[in-house]
Amino acid sequence: MPAKKMTLTKSVQQKADIIVVGAGHAGLCAAITAAESGAAVLLLEVSPKAMRGGNSRHTRNLRVAHQAPTATLDGAYSEAEYLQDLLTVTSGNTNQALASIMITQSEALLTWLGAHGVTFQKAISGSLNLEKTNAFFLGGGKALLNSLYHQAEALGVDIRYETEVLQIDLCDDRFKALSCDHRGQRTHIPADAVILTSGGFQANEDWMRSIWGKAADNFLIRGTPYNKGLPLKDMIHHRARLTGD
Repeated sequence: MPAKKMTLTKSVQQKADIIVVGAGHAGLCAAITAAESGAAVLLLEVSPKAMRGGNSRHTRNLRVAHQAPTATLDGAYSEAEYLQDLLTVTSGNTNQALASIMITQSEALLTWLGAHGVTFQKAISGSLNLEKTNAFFLGGGKALLNSLYHQAEALGVDIRYETEVLQIDLCDDRFKALSCDHRGQRTHIPADAVILTSGGFQANEDWMRSIWGKAADNFLIRGTPYNKGLPLKDMIHHRARLTGD
């Protein structure tokens, strides 16, 4: 297969206030919040439009701590229960400070999503207690994404598909610009800040093989084939603070 042809351009096509890299659930929430605050937001998504959203395309629900029944959840599910469930499934290998932030704000996220066009199913009965722990998106992950994309577009967020981030430029540990490839055209875009929500590297066969060896050749990638981890690798190169393995 011939190498992909890329045309290098030194021209700056646009300066955004904030660039968000990765247009899944997290990236869309970040882009919408920034746009609502008055920022000019550029949202970069590596996949074509038909495959947009990363692994958020495959999600179905959101786990939520709540003290009383809601329109989408039965009973009550305390923050302490949520944390204990998380500690159980991870055998205690959990960053409790980060987990507590997620758990404490989970009900507010449910409300925020509803206010931004996301529709939830009514509480499901007979689902192994999921009716009290998990709020299900009506239409699944694609419907979740479509609602948030609609909100982002209405707010004027500039969304660019098939755009792969190649390099993140820092100066004195502060973001200055990034270089990206859009259909073979390389562009250098400065901004005041960047938010990276581009996921992991489970679809990067070479990276997986460097960790797992030949066993990685037998791995089946269940989710998006676009999570190559290039922004993550670049930030590791910049000695960003890491968590986990």
